[in-house]
Amino acid sequence: MQSWAPWLGVIEIILALTLTVLVLLQTKGGGLGSFMGGGDTGGGFRTRRGVEATLHRVTIIVAVLFFLTTMLAFLAWGQVA
Repeated sequence: MQSWAPWLGVIEIILALTLTVLVLLQTKGGGLGSFMGGGDTGGGFRTRRGVEATLHRVTIIVAVLFFLTTMLAFLAWGQVA
């Protein structure tokens, strides 16, 4: 598994950049005003629809893949030949 370590590092970097972009794309336009429940939405929740729902699901999938890749990378780099 140690031979996979460099590839896992590359995959982890790609997933980290992808996850960063996906999180930054999920802006609701609230800024700091809605951080503690204020803002235009009245503090309530709203349903995600269309592209927003797909973006949310893809973000979750990429986050899980990033976590799994990180665990595999720790195992790969920790092995001694």
